[in-house]
Amino acid sequence: MRIGVFDHMDRGDTPLDQFFDDRMTLVEAYDRAGFYGYHVAEHHATPLGVAPAPGIWLAAIAQRTKQLRFGALVYLLPLYHPIKLLEEICMLDQMSRGRLMLGVGRGISPIELRYYGLDPDQTPAMYAEAMEVLLRGMTSDTLTFEGKHYNYHDVPMELTPYQRPHPPLWYGLGRAEHLPWCVQHKVNIVGNLGGAGMRVITDRYRAEWAEAGNSQADMPMMGVGRHVVVGETDKEALEVARTGYGKWRESFLKLWIKHNQMPSAHAIFPETYEEAEAQGRAIAGTPDKVRDFLQTSIDAGGLNYVLCRFAFGGMARDACLNSIDLFTRRVMADLQPAKGSA
Repeated sequence: MRIGVFDHMDRGDTPLDQFFDDRMTLVEAYDRAGFYGYHVAEHHATPLGVAPAPGIWLAAIAQRTKQLRFGALVYLLPLYHPIKLLEEICMLDQMSRGRLMLGVGRGISPIELRYYGLDPDQTPAMYAEAMEVLLRGMTSDTLTFEGKHYNYHDVPMELTPYQRPHPPLWYGLGRAEHLPWCVQHKVNIVGNLGGAGMRVITDRYRAEWAEAGNSQADMPMMGVGRHVVVGETDKEALEVARTGYGKWRESFLKLWIKHNQMPSAHAIFPETYEEAEAQGRAIAGTPDKVRDFLQTSIDAGGLNYVLCRFAFGGMARDACLNSIDLFTRRVMADLQPAKGSA
């Protein structure tokens, strides 16, 4: 069973320079503990994400870690010049000697896209073209592409990725209609749905994967994200979780409220951590409680990967480190993939 970390890089109460230092301390702890991967969100003009240039953050991680895989989940492709991003991807993959995970998407917040002067109705087509540019550029000596939004002719590709033909692809998936593309490109997926919702997606992915003639042993990773806080007692863990959750949720909704809009109902987290836990979207408790919760989530969703949000909102660095330590020593090794998972 592979365990990863998802980080919104949402702003807490500490000064920003200290925030980055504290977060890097946590990343180094993930590396030492043997977590499979670290995934960072990309957001703009919001305290939900203060790593709006994820490549800069990932370059620092490449130099401060030894084995941890890392990547954006996701790069918002319409916000980048595709060739510029292509060069960045190759640099990061080479600098880390093949530890980059390439998460891609078009962006779920129309508000953030409009801040960049983009029409959200146009970004799906921009995303599709940019994705094709990236794939061609990483596997060709020269790049030629003709589209509605991007046009290039015989551009020399001096940089190549360390991993061939390209770093593993990752995609945030909430609907099954995107699975044919995932099968075609062997894409690892991550969702935030409950067990039943994720099971629909993972069962269909396995079926379409097999229909395409692929081996189940090569099945991509299929994961889910959950807030996780571990303590010596349930009370201790819940108190820590509460210190962070309210501020995280406030940051999550800030732009939507400001613009009198709201995200889709399934994306809105409840007001309290206890309610989030009751919905199966978060857990705070002893190692035994956390282990049982996560294993139930894995089995219900048909998963072979779990992403933990260990740091969020106003949680103190040392509290996060304690939670990570307890998880590493008393939870992580006991988790198993869902039956039938690769």
